[in-house]
Amino acid sequence: MVTALRREGADPVRKGRPWSLPLDFDESGPLGIRPTAGSCWAEKGHPDRLPATYRRTHEFTYFRGCYPIGDDQLWGVNRRRKGIDHTWAALRSIRAARPDGAPVYVRLDNLSTHLNWRIRRWATRNRVELCFTPTYASWANFIEAHFGPLRQFTLANSHHPNHTVQAQALHAYLRWRNQNARHPDVLTAPRRERARIRCEKGIRWGERHPTTMAA
Repeated sequence: MVTALRREGADPVRKGRPWSLPLDFDESGPLGIRPTAGSCWAEKGHPDRLPATYRRTHEFTYFRGCYPIGDDQLWGVNRRRKGIDHTWAALRSIRAARPDGAPVYVRLDNLSTHLNWRIRRWATRNRVELCFTPTYASWANFIEAHFGPLRQFTLANSHHPNHTVQAQALHAYLRWRNQNARHPDVLTAPRRERARIRCEKGIRWGERHPTTMAA
């Protein structure tokens, strides 16, 4: 199954010209195999019924994404679990995308797998600057606003039979999204997701958290 996921997944290393800087990196998941409610375009008729899932025999996967802000392109790969080895492999792929040796700035949250001392030592030696977002402020990472549309366009109103088919749907959306980066739907979905995140947090960019201000 892991081999199938890697074969179907899009490798983080992009061929051609190097990525622009900076880059945002994060994981999305867990992604399970289950019927997911949602809305979509369909012929008028009887609504789809979601089957029950009393037994879930499939495990979970995690989508690791990379978003170069200047290019407005979203890339990623599916992995079976979170772990230092997969995070390290993704960062090495990002470093390899800039063979000119220029410094690479990667914005990511302070998840334990990102803070590992081996990764930080490797980053220092290879001119990779890890820019960690503050605790409870992962929304400051711009890639977060693109995970919402990714789930909306691929997981909403879906019932994938296995992780391979799910990964195919995810990366089919990535190909369409990168080819239509200025499409109105692509521009509207992240804007709506950012507004939802701001509404949930109840704060604006640069402001202190309400609990801190009350203290």
